[in-house]
Amino acid sequence: MTFAPRGTLMIQGTTSDAGKSTLVAGLCRLARRGGVRVAPFKPQNMALNSAVTVDGGEIGRAQALQAIAAGVAPRIDFNPVLLKPTSDRGAQVIIHGHAHANLDARAYHDYKLTAFDAVLASYARLRDEFDAVIVEGAGSPAEINLRDRDIANMGFAERVDCPVVLVADIDRGGVFAHLVGTLACLSENERARVRGFVINRFRGDIALLKSGLDWLEQQTGKPVLGVLPYLHGLTLDAEDMLPSQPHSCGARSALKVIVPALPRISNNTDFDALRAHPQVDFEHVRAGVAPPAADLIVLPGSKSVQRDLAWLREHGWDRAMERHLRYGGKVLGICGGMQMFGREIDDPDGVEGAAGCVNGLGLLELFTVLTPQKQLENVTGRLTIGASDAPVRGYEIHMGRTSGEALARPFVALDTERVDGALSDDGQIAATYLHGVFGTPEACAALLTWAGVEDAQALDYPALREASLERLADAFAESLDLDALLRAFAQ
Repeated sequence: MTFAPRGTLMIQGTTSDAGKSTLVAGLCRLARRGGVRVAPFKPQNMALNSAVTVDGGEIGRAQALQAIAAGVAPRIDFNPVLLKPTSDRGAQVIIHGHAHANLDARAYHDYKLTAFDAVLASYARLRDEFDAVIVEGAGSPAEINLRDRDIANMGFAERVDCPVVLVADIDRGGVFAHLVGTLACLSENERARVRGFVINRFRGDIALLKSGLDWLEQQTGKPVLGVLPYLHGLTLDAEDMLPSQPHSCGARSALKVIVPALPRISNNTDFDALRAHPQVDFEHVRAGVAPPAADLIVLPGSKSVQRDLAWLREHGWDRAMERHLRYGGKVLGICGGMQMFGREIDDPDGVEGAAGCVNGLGLLELFTVLTPQKQLENVTGRLTIGASDAPVRGYEIHMGRTSGEALARPFVALDTERVDGALSDDGQIAATYLHGVFGTPEACAALLTWAGVEDAQALDYPALREASLERLADAFAESLDLDALLRAFAQ
């Protein structure tokens, strides 16, 4: 059937990673197929994976993926409040795409009323422009300690008077307790707002689940609107979490790529194309695990460069990279990783914590000064590694300005007639501010060739992502009660 919703529907979850982002993305693609101009919307997101919008701001990566699913360009209104954690108790607060302040949890709680104004302004603009708005909640609506001044879940739904569908992940177990328990923690008005349930990531014979579904509907008086299958092998941008398993392609000639799982790693979606590449064995190396032998070591982006640099030294990555380079290996630094490669990282204004200057790894003649102003830009250009002039597309999200002699040999020539990054004289060390460099097929192949792959394939990651969105929509069309979902949308 054609899925052509009108109005607003909010998807909330019983837990984080229950499948809210994926459900919104799939519904956006189904609505797009139905000829509907649909907008994704997440009032408040907490994530270190982000994207640069067409209107020059920064939003969560999941909302950028949902925009692709909807067939519209990412814009700041799709995620008006983004929290980027800088520590266990504090975060950079981004309002309408731009950094507002670094606040601890208590200070942000006090700031929520102001943040809610930004949320409501964005939602009003989207409702005026789009036929349908599909809203994603954050975490769970049953967090009792966060109910006061909630702007991310039922607080938003109550304010704009929109219906809610609750999604739960059966793969992690306890799905019936999650759903019934979540309803029990809601107020009477909030429970009435829930139109039904979606159960996500089911494996096995659905006939064996029917007695549980019947019990759930009898206990709650709410319908089960669909049971979604566990879809293996989807290639979709992660909202924030690192993959749980390393990627191994199984080929003996594969390039081994390792990336340290920094405590404050940002934009780990930079490596999605490598994880999907048939010629790459990729691994995020976590704390407590010695860096294994590899062909390429990549230092990723970081939301707290000085603290993550200290973590690297504490876990022996500085010595591992020195040894790796002595044996002819290649290293690449992306964004914060590029800053770590240099001689010094100076934070005179305390942008990422206490003001001060620390020594970098000293791999390149670079000097970085962290600044309150954030560089946000989508860029295109051409790689300058070796004989390659492969086209590259990426984006900049950083709060530092870097200078030094190493910039005389850049990593990429941008179409804006400026250059970016650095390449060592011996060609072993490369660095760039650009996120997403492996996402362009030609650039990915050129970088793998530089790292040691013979006859590197040009993997088209955007095409894989598009195929996954289509597969997701196909599965949802088969598994969801689309008529009931259409009735659930507020007019």
